[in-house]
Amino acid sequence: MTGLSARASVTCEERQFDGLAYTACEVDPREADLRLFLDAPSGEKYGQFTAIDGALAAEGKTLVFAMNGGMYHSDRAPVGHYVEDGEEIMRVIPNAGPGNFGLLPNGIFCIRDDRADVIETLAYDAARPECRFATQSGPMLVIDGELHPRFLVDSTSRYIRNGVGTSEDGTRVVFVISDQPVTFHQFGRIFRDDLGLPQALFLDGSVSRIHAPQLNRSDFGRWLGPIVGVVAPRDP
Repeated sequence: MTGLSARASVTCEERQFDGLAYTACEVDPREADLRLFLDAPSGEKYGQFTAIDGALAAEGKTLVFAMNGGMYHSDRAPVGHYVEDGEEIMRVIPNAGPGNFGLLPNGIFCIRDDRADVIETLAYDAARPECRFATQSGPMLVIDGELHPRFLVDSTSRYIRNGVGTSEDGTRVVFVISDQPVTFHQFGRIFRDDLGLPQALFLDGSVSRIHAPQLNRSDFGRWLGPIVGVVAPRDP
């Protein structure tokens, strides 16, 4: 795939919904080289978008989109299930627990050769799809077209948040970051009511960042754990 066609598989835009500002990047998983990144060749965690882009440059490639891709411990290891290049790094965590991750139902973002899906964790654990890459996070934002049952319309908990939603056939993947603090209820609604996606997963809050060169934007901040991104050939 040429650099131009690879870039065309990602479309980023700023958008408004219900009076709130968001940035959304839509990815076609049939065309895009969509991956997860965790450990650099040195064995250290990549941690930053610039570190990934620097490593890709040595291969004649570049990062055309990226976002933090799931919750992580203090050592930046994934909190939940994590698969990279078909290798399981961390097992599925099916039980409830503290914090947003354990607010069931949570879910897993699964990337396959020609599709990508947000799948509720227990359904994923039962089906065990063969994912090239997978990352578990929580809570689910939208489950089969319904908002997470614990979300409150009048919640006062507002953060910058990021997540991912997928279509029923797995050919449409949209990553969204809020450009101002939002509640879970507000954030879930952009996936369901604005983007029309039946499944969506919260990736994280407050540490949320996006790399969107199309918009001349590449956020910098705290060191990250898992990062999801799209790779393309670097222009000559």
